[in-house]
Amino acid sequence: MRTHEQLKTTRPEIRMPQHAWRTTARPPGLDEALAVFAEHRPRIFGIAYRMLGSVVDAEDLVQEVWIRWQRTDRAAVREPAAFLATAATRLAINALQSARARREAYVGPWLPEPIDTDANPEVLSERGDDLGFAFLLLLERLSPRERAAYVLRVAFDYPYARIAEILDSNETSVRKLVSRASAHLEDERHPPVPTGRQRLLLEAFLDAARSGDLAKLESLLTEDVVSLSDGGGHAQAARFPLIGRERVAKFVHAVSEWFWNDVDLTWVQANGQPAVLLSAFGAPFAVIAVNVTSDGIDRVFWMVNAEKIGAVVDAVGE
Repeated sequence: MRTHEQLKTTRPEIRMPQHAWRTTARPPGLDEALAVFAEHRPRIFGIAYRMLGSVVDAEDLVQEVWIRWQRTDRAAVREPAAFLATAATRLAINALQSARARREAYVGPWLPEPIDTDANPEVLSERGDDLGFAFLLLLERLSPRERAAYVLRVAFDYPYARIAEILDSNETSVRKLVSRASAHLEDERHPPVPTGRQRLLLEAFLDAARSGDLAKLESLLTEDVVSLSDGGGHAQAARFPLIGRERVAKFVHAVSEWFWNDVDLTWVQANGQPAVLLSAFGAPFAVIAVNVTSDGIDRVFWMVNAEKIGAVVDAVGE
């Protein structure tokens, strides 16, 4: 198990890259280019993260957009915001296609990489629930272009005409993309639950899980609850989704005999929802979150792949 400091050295910070302009003599116009890029960087990262579900991949994409912005004839760009959003979206579509090929070979369930939204509030949109783990997993069902159109429309409220420009399409086609995406997603989306209720149910779940209270666990879970554990082949984790109240409750009860030994909990705000960072002997190793509906907990997310919790670990350590 890696230490907190080791985790920090393996992950890029979610900040403006510095190395790109550390030169003794800056090229003409670089300061202005940097100022424009810094202004729009949160939107670029927000698009990339919602498209890819990975902080690392989103940061790599942001770096690529910066390089393109540096190299372009910026005097010919009438709307920098449109240029940068277009570059980010098109790069994300290409990146998502290769990312999906990698995920097909992923060991066990794949979960989106958590990001601490208290430390990075600029990633949130006005909608508020479009960063949740359950929602990002639903987005995985869409084609790359459907996902791009839906994200731009729903998360960032882009007009259809502008989305058409970004996707090099037409408004009619874009409306169809968003409509198809909505049809894929809306049947499984539930009305947002207040953050306070999410935390109360997560607290109750953790108490029952740590004490091994089987009856309490079952009372908190919906009949069709799904438990997903992302270990990436690097940690002890269920290799398949566990489905159903009884099965999930029995699993959580069974692991309670050893999983929580010497474990400390730190509350965080991951992806706009309450979550806990787990540490053992000072070393962070997991993030746990749940999705809550009016009927109870319908998803339990166990991110036990230490390589994917660096953004949350870094935020807690600041």
